[in-house]
Amino acid sequence: MTALDPARHPVGVVGAGAMGAGIAQVAAAAGHPVLLFDSVPGRAVAAIAGIASALNDRVGKGRMTAGQRQEVLDRLRVADGLSAVSGAALVLEAVVEDLAAKRDLLRAIEELVSPEAILATNTSSLSVTGLARTLRHPGRMAGMHFFNPAPAMPLVEVVCGPATLPEVARTLADTARAWGKTPVSCRSTPGFIVNRVARPFYAEAMRLLLEGAGDPATLDAVYRDCGGFRMGPLELADMIGHDVNFAVTRSVHAASFFDPRFQPSLLQQELVEAGWLGRKSGRGFYDYSPQAPRPVAMAAPPAPAPASMIAGPLPAPALGLLERAERRGLAVIRDTSPGVIRLPGATLALTDGRSATCRAADDRVGDLVLFDLVRDWAGAGRVAITGADQAGTSALAAAAGLFQALGMTVTVLDDIPGLAVMRTVAMLANEAAETLSHRVASAGDIDLAMTLGVAYPDGPLAWADRIGLPLILGVPPPPPRPSPAARHRPAALLRRRGAAGGRLHD
Repeated sequence: MTALDPARHPVGVVGAGAMGAGIAQVAAAAGHPVLLFDSVPGRAVAAIAGIASALNDRVGKGRMTAGQRQEVLDRLRVADGLSAVSGAALVLEAVVEDLAAKRDLLRAIEELVSPEAILATNTSSLSVTGLARTLRHPGRMAGMHFFNPAPAMPLVEVVCGPATLPEVARTLADTARAWGKTPVSCRSTPGFIVNRVARPFYAEAMRLLLEGAGDPATLDAVYRDCGGFRMGPLELADMIGHDVNFAVTRSVHAASFFDPRFQPSLLQQELVEAGWLGRKSGRGFYDYSPQAPRPVAMAAPPAPAPASMIAGPLPAPALGLLERAERRGLAVIRDTSPGVIRLPGATLALTDGRSATCRAADDRVGDLVLFDLVRDWAGAGRVAITGADQAGTSALAAAAGLFQALGMTVTVLDDIPGLAVMRTVAMLANEAAETLSHRVASAGDIDLAMTLGVAYPDGPLAWADRIGLPLILGVPPPPPRPSPAARHRPAALLRRRGAAGGRLHD
């Protein structure tokens, strides 16, 4: 089977909320007649009116003509009952995230459509296997998970349960591609690819906040300016809505038999209980009221540039620092001290997962300052640092002077193991490696899903390969007595490839 033919294959969409309306718009724009149904009277009519308004904006911006807009609207029809979708070749449900409600709906649709019709669910976290369980022909059903807003977001996860027929999965992938989307294929598992692998992005930031590493504005600035993420995890959770984000985390946590790696945050639970749901409620990690002051990230005060800089062999992620220093005219003296940069009054090193205080004690370096992972030393405008308790403020000032001489804003975080970006990237890579080792999806599809679905600057597997698996394995350090239930336990595949000197993309 190939992509559904718009000339011969109508599409039914059941559920006219934001996701259903968006999917209906995508299908209609690709040329399919679309039947849109919602059990709430008037909601489908309102959804099509919303689509018309969105298309008006596109016409106004010159992205489509008025004639093209009308062609799309002409293909959209409100179904006056569920039975109206009986002639559809594909029926995609996008109703409330409730297993029982979706099962009942899919059974009802199966009774109406032809034996050749495909059923799809847009669930973001429920088991496709569980949804198909009560169908007479579960092989005809798969997940077709769009991301919000569906007309703009390029990714579609095509999710297969054990009964899904290969030709059904191929047809959905080809159809998504014909609709201008990029499909990735995965097995039905809690969170699929994106909602599973992305959990540490929010969890680590909230844990850093809970542990006092920095305030929300400072942490988000570090993720954006050092890590290259489009948005920081705290501001992104505010945009998504804490009720939605917390519910997905709880769903993945429960569906994974309460694996501690997916443990929800007490901070986020407090926000939900307070009704501080983010932008939509006017308050979340940030205050969105008109009179609220604009959040400002903390920055170290100006400090003098160092008179000298002696650098030994550094790990791969820190090499760009020396290149930037030399481009800025700083004299870099090379020596054999492994992994450190020596300044008058401070010894600098890339975080390796230990706190600066513990590493200073282990290595007997009293003036130790650690710096966080920076994705792109050539263009980054900020760096995060932390000092050992043994070092004092003079060492932090010396380190700040170096980075300020490189034209960077310096953010000082509390002494938290792994700092922010390195710790989070390591946890993302670890979860991606676990997802890969469980045969949920290919390495290429995992990285593609994370770059397209949540706009990460790099796929976590490729990022880990570039950083180096031995370093990733130590961030954050495992507990003294590793346990299969430990939150930071390294994935078996990560340990295996790291021990062999290999890569996750091998």
